[in-house]
Amino acid sequence: MEWIYLVIAGLLEVGWAMGLVATEGFTKFWPSLFTTIGMIASVFFLALAAQKLPIGTCYVIWTGIGAIGASILGIILFQEPFTARRIFFLALILVGVIGLKFASDK
Repeated sequence: MEWIYLVIAGLLEVGWAMGLVATEGFTKFWPSLFTTIGMIASVFFLALAAQKLPIGTCYVIWTGIGAIGASILGIILFQEPFTARRIFFLALILVGVIGLKFASDK
C-alpha cells in the first residue's frame, strides 16, 4: 500500500506544481487555495509512504515523479523546450526512480 501512497503523493506534486502557474504568485485566491491543498495532500501521502519505506527512497521517487510529470506537462501545456538533451535527462531520472523501486526491500 505504501507504494500506492507514494505514487499518489508524486501525482499530487505534479498537480500542485502545475497549479503554481495558475496562482500567479499566490495572488489568485482559488488557484492558490487548491494548490495549497494539493501541497498538503502530497506531503500527507508522502508521510504515509515513509512509515514503511526508507525516507531517502520516498523522497527521490516523490520528487522524481514530480519532476518528470511537471516537465512533460510543461512541454505539453506551456510549450517548454522539447529537446533531445532534455528528454535524455528526464529518462535518467525515470531510470533512477525505477531503479530505486527495484532496489527497495519492500
